[in-house]
Amino acid sequence: MRPLRTRLAGALLSVLALTLTAAGCQGSSRAASDTASRAATEPAAERSVTNRVEPLSPSPEPRLPVTVRSADGTRVTVEDAERVVPLSGSLSEIVFTLGLGDRVVARDVTATFEQAAGLPLVTRGHDVSAESVLSLGPDLVLAETSTGPQEAVDQIRAAGVPVLFVEAAKGLADVGPRIRAVADALGVPAAGRELTRRSEQRIEAVREEVPHGEEPRVAFLYLRGSASVYLIGGGESGAGSLIEAAGAVDAGAASGLTKDFTALTSEALAAAAPDAILVMSKGLESVGGVDGLVKIPGVAQTPAGMDRRIVSVEDGVLLTYGPRTDQVLGSVVAQLYGEDGAR
Repeated sequence: MRPLRTRLAGALLSVLALTLTAAGCQGSSRAASDTASRAATEPAAERSVTNRVEPLSPSPEPRLPVTVRSADGTRVTVEDAERVVPLSGSLSEIVFTLGLGDRVVARDVTATFEQAAGLPLVTRGHDVSAESVLSLGPDLVLAETSTGPQEAVDQIRAAGVPVLFVEAAKGLADVGPRIRAVADALGVPAAGRELTRRSEQRIEAVREEVPHGEEPRVAFLYLRGSASVYLIGGGESGAGSLIEAAGAVDAGAASGLTKDFTALTSEALAAAAPDAILVMSKGLESVGGVDGLVKIPGVAQTPAGMDRRIVSVEDGVLLTYGPRTDQVLGSVVAQLYGEDGAR
C-alpha cells in the first residue's frame, strides 16, 4: 500500500470540485448494542496517541558499512549514518524509536511527534525537494516506495547519496518488516529485532483486551472540509487491518467498495451502514467536529450518526503502522467500545 497521501491522489483529483449529493439516504435500522450510544461531544483528549516516541535504551551504535537491498530492487551501500534524512513521518518515527534520533537532520511534514518538531522541513510527502535534502549533506536518505517525484530522488542519488526505499505500510503485518529494513540500513540489526519484538508484543497485548461479541461496522472517512473533499475508504484504504484488529468490520469494504477511496454519497453510507465512523483528527476538525460531521448528507441517518459514535486519531500516526501502532489501536478500541475497551 502506498502512503495515505499517495493513495488519495487519484481520488482527490476527481473529487476536489465535487460537492456532496444533497439527497439523504433512507434511514438505516439502529444497531441494538449496549456500547453503541456515544455522548454528543468530541473524542476525549485522554484517548489520543502520545505525541512522543519511546526510544530504545541504551541507544545502539551503528556498525557500518553495510549493503542492503532497497525495495526498488537496487542494492544500497551505507558507509556512514551520522546525517540521516527520512522522507516520511513513519520512517522518522522508526529511526527515532531505534534510539538514533540524534542523527536525523530533517523531517517530512508528516513527522509530527515532539522529538522531530524542531527539525527543518524539507519535504511534504510526495513533494520532495532534492535541493533542500542535498543542502543538509546527508549520509543516507530513507524513502517510501512512493516517494517522489522520481526526478528528485534520481537527483539525490546522482549526487552520490545512498537512498534506501522501504515498502510502504499496508497493515499491521508490516510493522516488523519496516522496522527491520530501516535498522539493517542503519547498521543496528539487533536493535531492529528488539524494537520489532517490543512493538508486536504491545500490539498483541491490546488485541487481547478487545471486547468480544459485538463486531461493529466501522467506516473510514477521509475528510477535508476546506476543500470539499469527502471520501469513504474501501478495501485498499489501508484502514482495514486496523479496524479488524479492533474486533470490527470494515464497513466500506464489506459494502463492496474495492478501491482505496470513493466519493462519499448518501447511497454509499446507506450501503455501508456503519455503527461507527473512523476519521483523522484534522479531518474531523475541518468539518466542524462531530456536530459538523453529522450534518454531512447521509451521516445522520447511519447508526454511527444517530449514536454520534465517532473515533478520531491524529493524522500523522493513524495509518503509519510503526512503533506507536499499539497506541493507535488502543485509542481506536477505547473510543469504539467506551471505557470497557483497551486502555
